[in-house]
Amino acid sequence: MRTATISRNTKETRIEVEINLDGTGAYDVATGVGFFDHMLEQLARHSLIDIKIRAEGDTHIDFHHTVEDVGIALGQALSRALGDMSGITRYADTHLAMDEALTRCALDVSGRPFLVWQVEFPRPKVGDFDTELFEEFFRAFAVNAGITLHIANLYGSNCHHIAETCFKAVARTLRKAIEVDPRQAGRVPTTKGQLGG
Repeated sequence: MRTATISRNTKETRIEVEINLDGTGAYDVATGVGFFDHMLEQLARHSLIDIKIRAEGDTHIDFHHTVEDVGIALGQALSRALGDMSGITRYADTHLAMDEALTRCALDVSGRPFLVWQVEFPRPKVGDFDTELFEEFFRAFAVNAGITLHIANLYGSNCHHIAETCFKAVARTLRKAIEVDPRQAGRVPTTKGQLGG
């Protein structure tokens, strides 16, 4: 079973994450940040990764610490569940549409973290959620998961739709990239013999 559990406790946040990479997309998410919960549920449902998250943070200050630290813990859980990455497909990409918005995601489950974020929001907030925090989440996630992650919103005008296409595109791309490829026959998908820095 490709599963992992991560606990992360700081003076700013307390976070528990459980994932199953070979799940059905079941989710049980409670971060105290409503719109963020909605996006994490999309990530689970469309990646078919079972995700359980419990987070308590200093949201009386703002949502930054909670969002970033969930990204850290979720990335660490993904990395742990993947192990040495034997047999995975590794590379994948997706174009995902939602009404007027279209977002492209490409990723490499490489062990070498990098984020390219080409997403602009026409407004600074979705409800009470700062749109700049989406980049913080995906950076924390990519760095701690050890993946190269490129996200580009090609067009869109509704902030909710732009954000949702980002999460759904990442989800669909992750689903393809972490799938076990039977033709790999359990090999690590690289000529170097191992993935990582």
